Amino acid sequence: MTDLSQTDKVELYHTSRHQYGLNWGVDQQGTPLHWRAEQEKPTQTLLAADADTLQFDSAGGLTLWLDKPLSGTYRISFIREVLTEGRPFDRLSDVNLFWAARDPANPDLFTRQGELSSYDPLELYYAGIGGNWNTTSRFRYYDGQGERQLLAEYTSADRLLSANHAYRMEIEVDLTATRLLIDGEEWFSKDYQAPPAPGYFAFRTVWSRQRISDFTISPL
Repeated sequence: MTDLSQTDKVELYHTSRHQYGLNWGVDQQGTPLHWRAEQEKPTQTLLAADADTLQFDSAGGLTLWLDKPLSGTYRISFIREVLTEGRPFDRLSDVNLFWAARDPANPDLFTRQGELSSYDPLELYYAGIGGNWNTTSRFRYYDGQGERQLLAEYTSADRLLSANHAYRMEIEVDLTATRLLIDGEEWFSKDYQAPPAPGYFAFRTVWSRQRISDFTISPL
């Protein structure tokens, strides 16, 4: 399997700062997408990106926010793979996602350093696939007041991670519900009376090496 960090035409991001910005991907108009990284262990975290693929290798919590609020009805689609080849931070765990995220107490969302508990005050939807050393997959709603409501939980093998499997993941936010589909099958969903307020999307993980590609955002 090719290590993106060893290929040509790739940007490497390795900094001692807990927060920094980077460009990766383009929107439907061809405009570059800007991202904001929040990393718990900066000196032990590496991101590598080329035109099509983003790869991260992290010893601790890592959140990568799309620096663009999404509103209305939309679909976020991408391929995501957990890499396990015996490298120091390879661990089959924590394919996590935030979406429709906002901070009720601060218009600037990007103030954290990658620790999961620091996101408790936000309002958002959270999916954690293969968490807790690949023993649970959970769907939560954070209500913006510190409560993390558990909406669904799986522990069966067919709802956990497989190593080096390229999962097609789709998040949909429509007029009546939000849902997460994995390889074309709905895993999680939550109904509501109106779409959520404009909010941010993020890739999230803890201690793992993962690859993301074919990222798109489109209206529903």
